[in-house]
Amino acid sequence: MATVLDQLKSYTTVVADTGDFESIAQYKPTDATTNPSLILAAANKPQYAHLIDEAIVYGKKEATTTDEQVEKAFDKLLVNFGSEILKIVPGRVSTEVDAQFSFDTAANVRKAIEIIDLYKSIGIEKERVLIKIASTWEGIQAARELEAKHGIHCNLTLLFSFAQAVACAEAGVTLISPFVGRILDWFKASTGKAYAAHEDPGVESVSAIYNYYKQHGYKTIVMGASFRNTGEIKELAGCDFLTISPALLGELQAEQADLPRKLSPEAAAAAAAIPKVTFDETTFRWALNEDQMATEKLSDGIRKFNADAVKLRKILREKLSA
Repeated sequence: MATVLDQLKSYTTVVADTGDFESIAQYKPTDATTNPSLILAAANKPQYAHLIDEAIVYGKKEATTTDEQVEKAFDKLLVNFGSEILKIVPGRVSTEVDAQFSFDTAANVRKAIEIIDLYKSIGIEKERVLIKIASTWEGIQAARELEAKHGIHCNLTLLFSFAQAVACAEAGVTLISPFVGRILDWFKASTGKAYAAHEDPGVESVSAIYNYYKQHGYKTIVMGASFRNTGEIKELAGCDFLTISPALLGELQAEQADLPRKLSPEAAAAAAAIPKVTFDETTFRWALNEDQMATEKLSDGIRKFNADAVKLRKILREKLSA
């Protein structure tokens, strides 16, 4: 019998959620996604020291002040990891725009173009990169501009609400990353309840978004992310993409059992109709404000990604000053 992971790959594009090259090579995903937290964890491992050293050399060459050198080295480090990942995966890598730009449309656009230009300077075309941006109103509008005007494909991350998902689809973004596990975390903390996989609020959220997209013909890819257990993953078998940590990939690889497909365009068409809605800035902000979970998890996620980016910059600053 095929492993659960192999069966999942027959329904869904599997993406590795890690900056660890060895894990990516082991599980043979199609794509890989990173963020400052994952890069920070990987950067502390000695086998990746050369990527930091190369970024430091680049920073010193491209800028004069220490602050500017840190920023240049920071971007170069993200691209260094991304380029190494692309030697392993046949598809795309997601590289994240700094969380500090989450509420600045122009800064998101500028930084995304800079990252793509860095990739291009080492021979990697934009078709192999997804720019990750937080799913704020400003982030979604930046993605709209990047997709339409620059042909840069975007991955809208830290997505917790239906309103965010609809706004992303209306903006024509390539892919969204709804955070299944963090939704579950909030509901468990708020209610004190234990949730079975089939009633997991994160699973329910992604299923609703997937069905809505399919019913209304949106091409935006739904990529479930941030899983807490394999039960959540199995309940979303058939989702367009799923990005999964090495630990959970290992569990799926080790398990041999039938994995029924839970999501499909056909099942979405047969599901209860979800009325089409639209959001402008005012109605988007109101809908997000009324969703306490999404509001809290979005702001919490931005803070945490920024905190890890600050730690990564501190490492680079120390090395630049050495």
